[in-house]
Amino acid sequence: MPQPKWPAEDMLGPVIEALPEPVFVIDAETHALAFNAAAQALAPALRVGEPLSRSLRSPDMLDAAMRVVAGGEAEKAAWTERLPVERWFEAHIAPVRFEGFRTAAMISLRDLTEAHRIERMRVDFVANASHELRTPLSSLLGFVETLQGPAKNDPTARERFLGIMREQAQRMARLIDDLLSLSRIEQHMHVRPVEAVDFTVLVAHIVDTLTPMAEENGVPIALELEPNVIVPGDRDELARVVENLIENALKYGRSEGEARPIEITLARRGVSAVFSVRDHGPGISPEHLPRLTERFYRVDAGKSRAKGGTGLGLAIVKHIVLRHRGRLGIDSAPEAGALFRVTLPAIEGTPANST
Repeated sequence: MPQPKWPAEDMLGPVIEALPEPVFVIDAETHALAFNAAAQALAPALRVGEPLSRSLRSPDMLDAAMRVVAGGEAEKAAWTERLPVERWFEAHIAPVRFEGFRTAAMISLRDLTEAHRIERMRVDFVANASHELRTPLSSLLGFVETLQGPAKNDPTARERFLGIMREQAQRMARLIDDLLSLSRIEQHMHVRPVEAVDFTVLVAHIVDTLTPMAEENGVPIALELEPNVIVPGDRDELARVVENLIENALKYGRSEGEARPIEITLARRGVSAVFSVRDHGPGISPEHLPRLTERFYRVDAGKSRAKGGTGLGLAIVKHIVLRHRGRLGIDSAPEAGALFRVTLPAIEGTPANST
């Protein structure tokens, strides 16, 4: 007498196919009886009737599945996949019983990768912020103790130490200002700015304010601005983007030998406004490019701190650009300089207040 057809094909198949998470149904030997498209994407080589262990390398999850199909209660198990990229899953294994059939089990996987990534970012952020504040704070405390003790009556040492203490206090103030700015931007990420801003006038104004810095660093500026480039945005935030990118080029993009100018351009490209800053400095190695906009990430930490950097400038730029529904592009190679390009939606017309 032929064995009755396993009900998973007719009954569970359409149900698990409607679920967004990867779902597998296995028999008592952990052979696959059914799985949905999300599960197939996770384990492309898996076929009905094959052992699940051939496609999913998770001993803890498979052991839990065997206990469940042997008559146990529902269990949860953690599964980490290392290749091709690191991913984390929580597996929920529950018995599936049909009258007249042997017990099976359903395995549903919940992807925890994004939650793990956010938690890691939070931990790294707290650790980095604490480290960045601890260093100048320790320096300040050390100088205060020195001024209260051995250098108490030494005017020369007092003047020198007070100057250093002022620099360290300014460093902490810059860091706190950047942290607060980043927090404010993130709080309003879902609100798209709509005020019309004359981006041409804004860029020209920022270049004027940074010209003394360019002269001090011996870096010429080549400016090419298309007139009347209007974008919807928050003027102060857009000014922060322009200022950060130009300041970075002036600080870190100086070419060796005869100083070549940093090239600042703004032009309309179809429905977009494209602002770019190109320098001819030492460039950036490819391994650093994907991480440049991470908080506190520095290519050269010592050089950045020496020039007053907080490690948050490009993170702030990225968040502002995203809030304005734009794109930030970075192109660079060692000894080939760097190009930072911001693309924003453009609008027609003249802003009510472009000053």
